[in-house]
Amino acid sequence: MKLKAKYTDLGVSEYKKTWDLQEDLFRKSVKMRGAEESNIPNYLFFVEHPHVYTLGKSGDEHNMLLNAIQLQANDATFVETNRGGDITYHGPGQIVGYPIFDILTMDLGVRDYIEKLEEAVILTVAEYGIEATRLEGATGVWLDIDKPGRTRKICAIGVKCSRHITMHGFALNVNTNLDYFNYINPCGFVDKGVTSIEKEIGRKVDFEEAKEICKSKLAEVFNIELE
Repeated sequence: MKLKAKYTDLGVSEYKKTWDLQEDLFRKSVKMRGAEESNIPNYLFFVEHPHVYTLGKSGDEHNMLLNAIQLQANDATFVETNRGGDITYHGPGQIVGYPIFDILTMDLGVRDYIEKLEEAVILTVAEYGIEATRLEGATGVWLDIDKPGRTRKICAIGVKCSRHITMHGFALNVNTNLDYFNYINPCGFVDKGVTSIEKEIGRKVDFEEAKEICKSKLAEVFNIELE
């Protein structure tokens, strides 16, 4: 019998508002784990954020190359978060996925969980003829890892996990304005680029179609039923 997860498309939503939503559900699930409850619910949220830069708890704020005034001029905000990873950008045209999963019930460790997120994205971009893979020593989904100077990231991943409950997640560049990545060292890297599905295939992508593909690949890889 497949595990179930409640899927919600939040549309366009501010980063902090969505983070608060995650935190509320995450705390409730962790509390249920502490009470040794076995039927902990799973959730999957898709969202687009207005322009925002987020810094992970292990990140270096010096990888943010804009000051407060420059951020405002670019209609962007800056938020320090409690996820793993360094700095990244979220904005329009990007699928941001936030799974709040009980990975204990899924019989997964944190590394297994991250690899499954990566696999779902690899399968998603493959639907557009893009060959992507993992990069040793770095989370996320990458292209041309064997070509120095051409290696580029198409999806960033940063998660938090406590008592086998996850939050935060991934950001897949679909029709994303990649210029915004010029103002940071993405995920702390200074020698690697960033790309999108649109850039790789040379045309605008049907965003709703991309979300449906990504959603189905997540369901497939995690062997869950989305409600």
